[in-house]
Amino acid sequence: MDVKHCRIVFLGTPDFAVAILKKLVTEGCQVVGVVTAPDKPAGRGMQMSQSAVKKFAIEKGLNVLQPIKLKDPEFITALEELKADVQVVVAFRMLPEIVWNMPPMGTINLHASLLPNYRGAAPINWAIIIGEKETGLTTFRLQHAIDTGDVLMQEKIQIREDETAGELHDEMMALGAELIFKTLDQYCRGILVPRPQASIAVVEDLPSAPKIHTTTCKIDWNKTAQQVYNLVRGLSPYPGCFSFLEGKMMKVYKVSFETISTGTLPGEYRTDGKSFLRFAAADGWVSITELQLEGKKRMDIASFLRGHRFG
Repeated sequence: MDVKHCRIVFLGTPDFAVAILKKLVTEGCQVVGVVTAPDKPAGRGMQMSQSAVKKFAIEKGLNVLQPIKLKDPEFITALEELKADVQVVVAFRMLPEIVWNMPPMGTINLHASLLPNYRGAAPINWAIIIGEKETGLTTFRLQHAIDTGDVLMQEKIQIREDETAGELHDEMMALGAELIFKTLDQYCRGILVPRPQASIAVVEDLPSAPKIHTTTCKIDWNKTAQQVYNLVRGLSPYPGCFSFLEGKMMKVYKVSFETISTGTLPGEYRTDGKSFLRFAAADGWVSITELQLEGKKRMDIASFLRGHRFG
């Protein structure tokens, strides 16, 4: 079957998913339905806000479904009536088997790592936090256990030494759209052979990518300077990591580092009050170059120091 004759249901919510949906629409694919998160109150006025995927889908005149519960009988019936040949899911919640196993050709997912490495909710962040030099994208068929399905296609991506999670996210968003379309093109024509992840794994102790929690974001100055640097990159710009300065929370967005004897304890800081603010790590200095102190706006270090008086 030609990909443009394949009936596709797309499931996704954030901007990352919009790029993939846009690619399918641009290529003339038959997107017969879009499933996304329900509208929810947001902002100071708590007005109802639509997901990025819904906004795009409405703009393109696509059929949108917004189930609160994915096992709701009305939603299941509506999904069945779309008669999809295949489903594509990108950055969406975990699907019940009745949903992912519905189309005759199953459901294809895009994951932002080279599976089976970095299974989980935050693969982009963790690849940088751990200090990987390379990551990638994987398309695979969904099955019951999360991120464990047979691999369809993969594409490697180099991680720059100074690259942030936000920058890598944007790079992957563009490449992911191309990979999904390439996967669908070959998959629909029956020339793509799925590979079990067990046949790809080269080590037993695979790195994982669990959800980012507040404890993940707190800087541990007992770590090496390189580890702190990687943590900052891996959590920038969102959710951002943090430490404390004179009892106030300090979000840290950009740093530089040098491995050198500091002659001081990890976590202690030094500043000239004009051009630098640096903290001692286990084996060197970590210099803050962009931050946001509690109650203040985000700014570069020179601007911050001009207006801050140390106690």
